[in-house]
Amino acid sequence: MEGGSVLGTLLAGGILLFLGSLIAFAGYRLFLILLPIYGFFFGLAFGAHTVQALFGDGFLSTTTSWVVGFFAGLLFALLSYLFWAFAVAVVAGSLGYALVAGFFSLFGADLDVLVWIVGIAVGIVFGIAALVMNLQKAIVIVATALVGAWTVVGTFLFLFTSATPKSIAESGAKMVLDDHPLWFLIFAVVAAVGMIFQFRINRNYEIERYNRWEASMAGAYGTPPSTM
Repeated sequence: MEGGSVLGTLLAGGILLFLGSLIAFAGYRLFLILLPIYGFFFGLAFGAHTVQALFGDGFLSTTTSWVVGFFAGLLFALLSYLFWAFAVAVVAGSLGYALVAGFFSLFGADLDVLVWIVGIAVGIVFGIAALVMNLQKAIVIVATALVGAWTVVGTFLFLFTSATPKSIAESGAKMVLDDHPLWFLIFAVVAAVGMIFQFRINRNYEIERYNRWEASMAGAYGTPPSTM
């Protein structure tokens, strides 16, 4: 590998490690900034997984999966920006979906239709529960800590093993356990410490909820937006 390529890889790895740590330890505080980004990347992954499950294509290996994933990402990013409730539901739903996909990947199961359906069902349950049970703050903190920890571990796998971004996205959970227990330990420690830290510093801090669509319509027609 050429020196420039190595330097570029290390630079990209350093940036990802910084971003992962920032999300794990300050995700709730940065949530409003992260929302459209989180929504886009989850939509991209979900759209690609949908094509993979329904048509048997590899993850982001065809033009169709890229197109579906891209437009799903744009839709999720836009709705997350406009509606607080949708943003929280996406975060909670992505957590449930990822848990199902990760669990099945531990056994080497491909993302077939059954796993896809179960993942969607669990994701919907997580999303509804987060809103109905008023668990928005806890869900955001837990999800961002896990996402940040996974970004850190995924970066280490990319830097120090033969793993590629595509292989990490497809079967990362199994790779973590198969390669070395140290990766799982790093993931668990970063996630746990991130959650504890975020719960402590955000004890008296609440994100202001929003409905930007309603606010924009109210502004357009000269009527005050609802406080609900």
